[in-house]
Amino acid sequence: MRTAYKVLAYVVAAEVAIQAAAIVWAIAGLGKWVQGGGVLDKATMESEGIPFPELVGIFVHGINGSFVVPGIALVLLILSFFTKVRGAIKWAIIVFALTVVQGQLGYLGHDFTAAAAVHGLNALALFGAAIYAGRRIRTAAPRNVPAAEEPVDATV
Repeated sequence: MRTAYKVLAYVVAAEVAIQAAAIVWAIAGLGKWVQGGGVLDKATMESEGIPFPELVGIFVHGINGSFVVPGIALVLLILSFFTKVRGAIKWAIIVFALTVVQGQLGYLGHDFTAAAAVHGLNALALFGAAIYAGRRIRTAAPRNVPAAEEPVDATV
């Protein structure tokens, strides 16, 4: 369970990095497209076509942020109850809470653009919390385990 917890925590951090890369790739493609004469207006936004290939980055960012990252964070939280490591639940809750806040800030940013700036800052906090949750498993002490479950050293 410890290894699965650690891997999932690192996967959340990797997903945050993928999120950053996807959205920056899309914005860079948008800039290149506009410099080449493309026009981004309501009609373009509502059209069925893909005016520039990097637009896929926005789709990846949206799907990943709406479903993939929250799903992994939820599995991490559930798994934390079975790791028997002191602080695992606390840090999984922190990662999950930051993930929920991240999603809400992302949606809120469409109507209140200042929330988009906080969305970026929260991503850094989420990345750091996920890395910390994964790294601390190596050195964390086990939670108090009933005597019947404690390993016994049989070597003499």
